[in-house]
Amino acid sequence: MLEKDFIKTIFSRHKGTIAVPPTHEIAAWADRVLQLMFPEQAKVCVQSVAEIHLAFEELELDLRGILLSMQSMIEGSPVGLAETFIDCIPEIYRLLNTDVSAIMAGDPAAESEYEIIRSYPGFYAIAFYRIAHEIHRLGIPLLPRILTEHAHSRTGTDIHPAASIDEYFYIDHATGIVIGSTVIIGKHVKLYQGVTLGALSVSKDMANTKRHPTVEDNVVIYANATILGGETVVGHDSTIGGNVWLTRSLPPHSTIYHKAEVKVINGDETV
Repeated sequence: MLEKDFIKTIFSRHKGTIAVPPTHEIAAWADRVLQLMFPEQAKVCVQSVAEIHLAFEELELDLRGILLSMQSMIEGSPVGLAETFIDCIPEIYRLLNTDVSAIMAGDPAAESEYEIIRSYPGFYAIAFYRIAHEIHRLGIPLLPRILTEHAHSRTGTDIHPAASIDEYFYIDHATGIVIGSTVIIGKHVKLYQGVTLGALSVSKDMANTKRHPTVEDNVVIYANATILGGETVVGHDSTIGGNVWLTRSLPPHSTIYHKAEVKVINGDETV
């Protein structure tokens, strides 16, 4: 038999909890946004322009309902915020099309844009980030993080919704990537698996400071590289090799790599 004090403690948590819909419902709403923009993701495509109008209206109404459930947490009108987000969708769509183009141009294994949209975890992680980022920009709490953590659990890619990422962004293999909340990424940046764009310090008193690096345009960062620090700037057109540990800035057009010594013993011979 559970103790009465424990039961009372749990009850007090229930009384004090805001009735935000569960994560799977919020993620399903974002999936509908993605599927309406990119029917390659969907099981059923709409059959008329009128259906598309109706689908966007339903998305707006459903977002309004989510925001109404958490009204005590937000500033502004749920109706106005939902409408403003829907108005952001054309720009989200434009950015995601540049991301698809970057993947298509940069991945020799990609056979079609359809394949990228339907099956690439990198595209899915970027798409959820771009949806979450716009919600974050509207000052809405909690929802952006729910969305990016859903994508994190599905793809292994952890992008904070507050990060600033420009167009033509390409994540290859999309496993183990971490992008912190104050990261700034320019245009035409390509990241391989295991890249961390993180902070040198995780002290709580740095919550409102820039803790994560800036990556300028046309930078390639290879697998398992770690770049740390709010003052660290990777100059444009640079290449960061695999397994690099970087905590200082690099000028444009730099190449940096980790040199490891590998020995193979074959009988009495060392290679």
